[in-house]
Amino acid sequence: MEIDILELSDRSAKFILSGTTAAFANGVRRAMLADVPTLAIDDVNIYNNTSVLYDEQLALRLGLIPLTSSLEDFVPQDKCTCEGSGCPACTVSLTLSAEAGEEEQVIVHSGDIVSSDPNVQPADKNIPIIDLRTGQKVVLEAIAHMGYGNEHAKWQAGVACGYKNMPVITFEGCDRCGICVNACPRNIIQLGEETAEISKDDLLKCSLCRLCQDSCDIDAITVGVDERSFIFTMESDGSYTAQQLILNAVNTIKGKASEMQGILDTL
Repeated sequence: MEIDILELSDRSAKFILSGTTAAFANGVRRAMLADVPTLAIDDVNIYNNTSVLYDEQLALRLGLIPLTSSLEDFVPQDKCTCEGSGCPACTVSLTLSAEAGEEEQVIVHSGDIVSSDPNVQPADKNIPIIDLRTGQKVVLEAIAHMGYGNEHAKWQAGVACGYKNMPVITFEGCDRCGICVNACPRNIIQLGEETAEISKDDLLKCSLCRLCQDSCDIDAITVGVDERSFIFTMESDGSYTAQQLILNAVNTIKGKASEMQGILDTL
């Protein structure tokens, strides 16, 4: 198996995963979406809420705010020694207190949340939570704990994870008529000195629509895929960096495989 990094930033990554199967690529995708535990607000104690939002609406908005997470500092509740009752190893407390004064309008953002753990903060500081008008007030405590994306979307660290097969496009007997150039919606086909061609970088942009193949009346173009090579794109909600999310997903798969191996060894 080989990995070629094409793009890498804090929130997103694009890479080529080759020498493997679609089942493994899909396993990595599903792990990033559903199996990597993250922190999210799950319980809210509201002490004062005179805003226009019901308590339930306010709690829902808080739950969907991504929080920076660390598998080194916290463990999922189902694996914690407290057995789900809540302890510093699996939960963290956050507070929010905001009030609009006389003739004042205040928009409360995620950056106004105060965490008891400096390593746990809203991944984005400018997420609007509520609009407070004159005299309105919100005071609450939120409890966040580790959970999985397969339980609720608020624990889903990966927000845009997908892949496609590496395109394989060949030109044989091309007469350079240029019809395929005009038919390509991505504008990646060029006319070379002897035949139509696509550069290696432009090949990654191919959507496999096969319009170029269908437009050629002499069947000079063949569009196929490499069954063991995939172009993978992913984004993180900020709970982890893109690199951390990929590594955590792979380690999750590895851990499940080891667990299964241990079960089979006992048979």
